[in-house]
Amino acid sequence: MTNKIDLHANPFYLTDEDIRWVEETKENMSTEEKVGQLFCPIAPGPDKAALQDVLDTLHPGGMMFRALPSKEIQGAQRYLQEKSAVPLLLAANLEAGGNGVMSEGTYFGYPMEMAATGDTVHAYHLGKVSAAEGNATGCNWAFSPIVDRNVNYLNPITNVRTYGDDTDTVIAMSKAFSKGVQEEGMAVAIKHFPGDGMDYRDQHLHPTINSCSAEEWDETYGEIYRQLIAAGAESVMVGHILQPAWQQKINPDLALEDLLPATLAPELLQGLLREHLGFNGLIITDATPMGGFTNAMSRRESVPHAIAAGCDMFLFNRNMAEDFQFMLDGLNKGLLTEERLDEAVTRILALKAHLKLHLRQKNGTLVPEESALQEVLGRNEFTEWAEDAADKAATLVKDTQNALPLNPATQKRLLLYVFGDEWGYFGNGSAKLFKSLLEDAGFTVDVFDKEAMRFAYIDIKRADIVKQYDAVIYYANIEPASNKSTLRMEWNWPMASNMPWFIHDLPVIGVATGSPYLLQDMPALKTLVNGYTAAPAMLKAIVNKLVGKSEFVGKSPIDPFCGMWQTKF
Repeated sequence: MTNKIDLHANPFYLTDEDIRWVEETKENMSTEEKVGQLFCPIAPGPDKAALQDVLDTLHPGGMMFRALPSKEIQGAQRYLQEKSAVPLLLAANLEAGGNGVMSEGTYFGYPMEMAATGDTVHAYHLGKVSAAEGNATGCNWAFSPIVDRNVNYLNPITNVRTYGDDTDTVIAMSKAFSKGVQEEGMAVAIKHFPGDGMDYRDQHLHPTINSCSAEEWDETYGEIYRQLIAAGAESVMVGHILQPAWQQKINPDLALEDLLPATLAPELLQGLLREHLGFNGLIITDATPMGGFTNAMSRRESVPHAIAAGCDMFLFNRNMAEDFQFMLDGLNKGLLTEERLDEAVTRILALKAHLKLHLRQKNGTLVPEESALQEVLGRNEFTEWAEDAADKAATLVKDTQNALPLNPATQKRLLLYVFGDEWGYFGNGSAKLFKSLLEDAGFTVDVFDKEAMRFAYIDIKRADIVKQYDAVIYYANIEPASNKSTLRMEWNWPMASNMPWFIHDLPVIGVATGSPYLLQDMPALKTLVNGYTAAPAMLKAIVNKLVGKSEFVGKSPIDPFCGMWQTKF
């Protein structure tokens, strides 16, 4: 089954000259070169020999980079474009700022922080910063915005990476973010169709389920995709997620045991996304080494089946040479038709033409000069935007003990507990900065040593704790990251020596810069601040608000009480 492509229409808007380039480029490709265009592998790093090996093995249509030092990634992307006859789509997870593509990039903030401000200008700024810094390296494709809804507070992968659980908020914020990205000449990829955040599990580990009824899906996730598509989203990233209601509505003969994740399901790709929602752009799979994909069928079949079912590009590989051969074998055996291959390649080339990569290749501007890095990284405006967003987003969830503001003159001695700071792409070591900022504010701060106190804690007297400290802070930077089953506080063994057993004897304050659902594990906590992001700007804003220099004005985009009555007191 194939779908008619209108290259003049949304989201490509190609001129007749652009379309001529697409058709001529496709016609001049061998079958192997067309198959290569389907692949978007993860870059092996900045080593040119390794990059050349990818080019020689796959002849890929694109490549995706994790963050590297700015000069290294710019050099790598320049090498790739110089060595590729057809310009490449170069992608990055630009979700929280330019740090998604280069290590010096601005760590602006997670989407949920933007939602907590209540003002779409901050999502727009996030998009502008992410794309401007990405552009300086040569990146031209943002794997964002995330348009999932964090309906299930137990979901370990969506969480603060989303704009919350409200459909209208997700739409408004995602549109603003996309506008910022596209104004910088970069394409967006809205993800993860048909919608993550309902299941409590991670699709990196196994297929998950969007359990909405067809009607509920249409009013929520469907409306999000419908509006973002109408607004010009160039591509959709498809998750390894089932949507049983729509799959069986489109194909009533499907039994539950026969359902496939969206990356392999023609009912969802062609029936729901192409026909029902009218999407004309490029469809890319989510990462195919993920368990949600690999658990669905043999890779020998799933590689060509993903394209045959309706995806246009195939993200990441297990073994590049083997995956390439699987795709060729599928074509030769008829699992993947020549017609479907040509349709996918047409959309890939159309996206490149939409971004004017063919014209930029001619004039040598696919990757900016090195000076562009210094210019973009020196923009004070970006830091100011990040600080403004943090100030507007930091949220006082509750303070039923009236512990705030803290006064370093009379409450100088703090005990700090740290949870989860080792996780996440961007938050490593944030507790050190938080501690330093507290000390700069006039406090003395002792950090609880969970290893030293593993057994000795049992002998600590209540009187000693009360005498030694004026207040206690639980700092939890528990960030969503792939391949995690839960985002929970992990208590020290044995018998939770780091639990707040003195919660009725001292002011105990929770500060969460990752998951905002701290109360599920500390329901007796009487004061909670949610910052959503462990970026420096947010940590500074939180400390200012803890000592009363600034008011809390953020509004929670989700239910931080986790639907539990006991967490509210």
